[in-house]
Amino acid sequence: MEHFETVTHIAASPAIVFDLSLDVDLHTASMARSGERIIGGVRTGRMALGDHVTWEARHFGIKWRMTSRISAYERPGSFVDEQVNGPFRRWHHTHRFVPDGRGGTVMHDEIRFAAPFGLVGAAVETVVLARYMRNLIQARNVHVKQRAEESARTS
Repeated sequence: MEHFETVTHIAASPAIVFDLSLDVDLHTASMARSGERIIGGVRTGRMALGDHVTWEARHFGIKWRMTSRISAYERPGSFVDEQVNGPFRRWHHTHRFVPDGRGGTVMHDEIRFAAPFGLVGAAVETVVLARYMRNLIQARNVHVKQRAEESARTS
């Protein structure tokens, strides 16, 4: 099983960053490169505890579907999304939003995932997926940061 963490400093309050991080419209915009779109569950706006969404996207030239559910939710401090159905043997993403003491937020993402297909999947996890998934999360976080800071400036 792979595990990685990212840290993003954002000049916006934890409440703003938390809410935007749960917004499926923002997520779709941040994943435009992979053609990610919603095909089931929450189709617009912000998700809440127990909500699920099914995404379809193209990665590595292959069309994938993944249904995730918000399994923990403590606004504005943290939430967890977990795969219910999809390409991973396991996907668990903890999002934490910590005040930075200056009115901003330190956003922590902790991702644990496991590929299917036994030893072959474990090798792909280590050689390809770990870097790919980290880059995908970091690209999404750039998008969240831009939108949150823009929102903080206009409020």
